[in-house]
Amino acid sequence: MKRRAFLGALGAGGLLAAPNLARAQAPITLNGASQFNDEHVFNRCMAKFEELVKQYYGRPINFVMHKNSSLGLEKQFFEYMSAGRAVDYAIVSPAHMSTFSRAAPYIDAPFLFRDLAHWNQVLDQDLFKPVADEVERRARVALIGYAGGGVRNIFSNRPASTLAELRGLRVRVQGAPIWSRSFQAIGMAPQVIAYNEIYNAIQNNVIEAGENEAAGVEQMRFYEVGPNLIQTQHAITIRPLCFSVATLQRLPRELQDAIRRAGREAGVFGRQAESTEDEQKIIALERAGRLKRVPFNERAQMIAAVQPVMAAYAREIDAEAIHNRIAAITS
Repeated sequence: MKRRAFLGALGAGGLLAAPNLARAQAPITLNGASQFNDEHVFNRCMAKFEELVKQYYGRPINFVMHKNSSLGLEKQFFEYMSAGRAVDYAIVSPAHMSTFSRAAPYIDAPFLFRDLAHWNQVLDQDLFKPVADEVERRARVALIGYAGGGVRNIFSNRPASTLAELRGLRVRVQGAPIWSRSFQAIGMAPQVIAYNEIYNAIQNNVIEAGENEAAGVEQMRFYEVGPNLIQTQHAITIRPLCFSVATLQRLPRELQDAIRRAGREAGVFGRQAESTEDEQKIIALERAGRLKRVPFNERAQMIAAVQPVMAAYAREIDAEAIHNRIAAITS
């Protein structure tokens, strides 16, 4: 009788343990987020990241990508990752990291890079590592790779080719203070407006212009309200591929290593894709009659007007050493 009771208990325990064992062996699921659809270079960069993680980890793992702003905007993605909930990985503008690191927006500041060659050298030398370390420590979000590479210009409902013609232009800028300060130094009237409100703001004459790389202009159809692409070339984007530290620490060590390795390589993939496709997108929009490229004839004067503002900002946010190292790169 006692033996039958023991065997019965053992059988029940086995049945109870089996679901737990099944759950333990179930593939891990990681959630990504994006403001865009699968055609956007950010989504393709994250798809490459997912592919590489699976390759390097070598065990079943599931990825779920929440697209088209279904979980909000980049600002919310970063907050979710910092809190360790809802979003595990996303590409986020450094402007949204300023709460945790005063120097973070400097990663993506305007007028920082002379050209793509200069931009690539800065990233290859990992000059932003002190900022990335601070973000990871304070925000609990790891910058595991750097995407970007789009050259940002001004799209406007009126053309401008000189500083005098830019004067007073009501242009949407990102929230980091350096954007407003630098555009004010040029003589424009910058305004901070949410990214998803730009189209309607121009359409309703709240502002006259915005600034973005070709992928954003195409994806958000900004050319419909701002068909003049003023070639200021004022910035080359850096868009960190981010991962929640809270999530990372819950994962097996082998998977953590795979995520960090895949992040670095996916970032390189994203930079190469965006920097090579940028011009192709502009040409395609021009040929379709949707966009008119407007040469800007006073870029040297524009940069000269902004340099004192950039230097002062770097000192203010304790990024002077990074600023000087970037400026010192000569080739």
